[in-house]
Amino acid sequence: MVTRQATVKNAFGIHCRPSAVIASQARSYSGSIRASNHHGDADAKSVLELVGLAAACRQELTIAVEGPDEEQVCAQFVALFESQFDFER
Repeated sequence: MVTRQATVKNAFGIHCRPSAVIASQARSYSGSIRASNHHGDADAKSVLELVGLAAACRQELTIAVEGPDEEQVCAQFVALFESQFDFER
């Protein structure tokens, strides 16, 4: 298992739309990807669990990956959680 810290950079945090993007990408990975903070622990393949973390801007998350290519996948998901997610308004 590989764990890394990620800082949420999206101004509105990890709400429904970023959660959907993250979960969609996580579902393509055969291993386990989890995100956690002081609100709890979430399976990154679940939009509802990610939203339940209530991850606000500048909040630290721990990303844990277990499975094939752990290092590479963990780095990809840290970058994803740290995305600005510039959705059109």
